[in-house]
Amino acid sequence: MYDISTRKRAVALVAQGRSFNSVSRELGVSRHAIRSWQTRIEPLGHVGRPCPRCRKVPGPPQNPAAYAYLLGLYLGDGCINAHRRGVYFLRVVLDLAWPGIIDACEAAIRAVRPDNSVCRVHRQGCAVVTSFSKHWPCLFPQHGPGRKHERPIVLEPWQRTIVDTHPWDFVRGLIHSDGCRITNWTTRVVAGERKRYEYPRYFFTNKSDDIRDLYTGTLDRLGVEWTQCTRDGDAYNVSVARKASVTLMDDHVGPKY
Repeated sequence: MYDISTRKRAVALVAQGRSFNSVSRELGVSRHAIRSWQTRIEPLGHVGRPCPRCRKVPGPPQNPAAYAYLLGLYLGDGCINAHRRGVYFLRVVLDLAWPGIIDACEAAIRAVRPDNSVCRVHRQGCAVVTSFSKHWPCLFPQHGPGRKHERPIVLEPWQRTIVDTHPWDFVRGLIHSDGCRITNWTTRVVAGERKRYEYPRYFFTNKSDDIRDLYTGTLDRLGVEWTQCTRDGDAYNVSVARKASVTLMDDHVGPKY
């Protein structure tokens, strides 16, 4: 006999794309049992508090600041997939090199949907933070078929209000997904002696013109100066290098952790 938490864990892992063999080995249960549980157990997160967007008079998501951060993560490294019986799962794929960001992602999901379970699956070099809910498409209407850079990404008015109210949370989510803080260096001859100078800068890299525009538009409202970099003639990177702007970014975003 297996407790309900083990059964739900097995069903959730299979729903995330894991094979029956790997789940069987990890949890020490038979593949036959896992298959039978799939038809008898409600997916994790199937029961939860109503979505604020589904009400007769829609309201903002729970914890708008956490939502702004999660929106940034979703636009960079997130996706939403249909499961069964009208349930969806949100997945955010994050580099194992930054455990603090993985923790922050899980905390944001729990803050936005406190009654839904969150789990992590470690794969080679990354962690997949996953949560089941009927309401992820309500909360992230940018969900749709195809890659994000191949379709329009436009915020709904209520999302724009949240981003305008919590702009740094949104920028931090974008940087934590598709950005970085690096240290560049150069040399200069001073009084006949060549000296090395180092200076930090932030990069944000995303193939979607719409997502880059959301990022740079938010930076404009925050007073952060930026420049667009190209790759093979196409806009690709956004750089923040001026000292005052880097200081602003350091105060509110900082290096990955």
